Amino acid sequence: MPNFKLGSKNNQVMQIQATLEKAGYNPGPIDGMYGIQTEGAVKDFQRNNGLLPDGIIGPDTYRILRSFMLGYDNYIIRTGDTLYSISKKYGTQVYKIITANPLIEPLGLIPGSTIKVPYSMDVVNTNINYTYNVLETDLMGLEARYPFMTVGSAGQSVLGRQLYYVRLGVGDNQVSYNGSHHALEWITTPLLMKFIENFARAYSEGRNIRGYNIGDIWSRSSIYIVPMVNPDGVELVLNGLTSDNPFYRDLIRWNSGSTDFSKDWEANNRGVDINHNYNANWQLSKEAEPSYGVYGPGPTRYSGPYVESEPETRTMVRFTNSHNFRLVLAYHSQGRVIYWQYNALTPPESRRIAEMFSSVSGYTMEETTGITSYSGYKDWFIEYHGKPGFTIEVGRGTNPLPISQFDEIYNENEELLLLASVI
Repeated sequence: MPNFKLGSKNNQVMQIQATLEKAGYNPGPIDGMYGIQTEGAVKDFQRNNGLLPDGIIGPDTYRILRSFMLGYDNYIIRTGDTLYSISKKYGTQVYKIITANPLIEPLGLIPGSTIKVPYSMDVVNTNINYTYNVLETDLMGLEARYPFMTVGSAGQSVLGRQLYYVRLGVGDNQVSYNGSHHALEWITTPLLMKFIENFARAYSEGRNIRGYNIGDIWSRSSIYIVPMVNPDGVELVLNGLTSDNPFYRDLIRWNSGSTDFSKDWEANNRGVDINHNYNANWQLSKEAEPSYGVYGPGPTRYSGPYVESEPETRTMVRFTNSHNFRLVLAYHSQGRVIYWQYNALTPPESRRIAEMFSSVSGYTMEETTGITSYSGYKDWFIEYHGKPGFTIEVGRGTNPLPISQFDEIYNENEELLLLASVI
């Protein structure tokens, strides 16, 4: 059970701090360190929610905090309640309650029945380390608030974590976006999750985004998003290696004897670079490994023992093959560039689309070189589906990019993500 107090330090504390801040309390810096200011915010939160203000996050405090993390509360209707009175009690809006409860009869509330009441705050935090646990919590919250979207699992990772997908829209024009093939590049996951939230909210409110008619996109297109392709790798980068990992000793050996995976680990839990494991000139990638100092499992560039050896790769292949995607976007970091070619197999329309993506994002169009030219997801998609595929490299600097770059990255990519669904 959760037990956080003064002196605690981890990513869950960071998530709690961000949640307290959204709820109107000041925990101090969102840094994952449970200091005096965070303790004070917790005490204020406890007082306002009928709890003992001891500054310790035990099961009771965490239970209430978690409803704020999810972005909604389960409310049991009482005699005399109206949607308006419930919305005032929670400081939210009636339409949000109706959206989350599509079968509700606004003038016929049934005492004793339970409804979901969304808070007025957003669900997706964009100022924290975006772990797999955060991803699961956010997906649960978004699905509850916007039940018209579809959340499912495309498959599992080496350690059995789900490769979740989200579907937005019901139209025949299918497109697909994915993030975090590479563990260090986890900032691409909150990018896609924030897009999901903004898109779903705009649809529920009948609003446009950047001049794009979201209701029209919803009826014309289906956007399939896999926000975290490599959850095991992301966990190694953000939460570190735990002693119960079945590959514990192997991972330390593959990481040159180090238990620090936060600076250069891009691979999955078997030391395979998923984005070099696809069947697109895989053998050339394999042959190039020694020139990059790669001789087996490790942080990056290892293509695996054979094509599609990894469950994450097979999941993405199976998921993609089960749909008729018009185009795909694979999000990576960093460089602010768009890769759009794959040898002589590049579809003729890819240049035109890449030019439009470049125009709305400010990113430059470039060609891959060396080992990066082989066995990636977009390369495989182009070769086997004969349609446009793009690798979008967001941000600038050294991976992992700091979350402080998020707002700039999102602003550069929101219109690109919208355009890709209708182009």
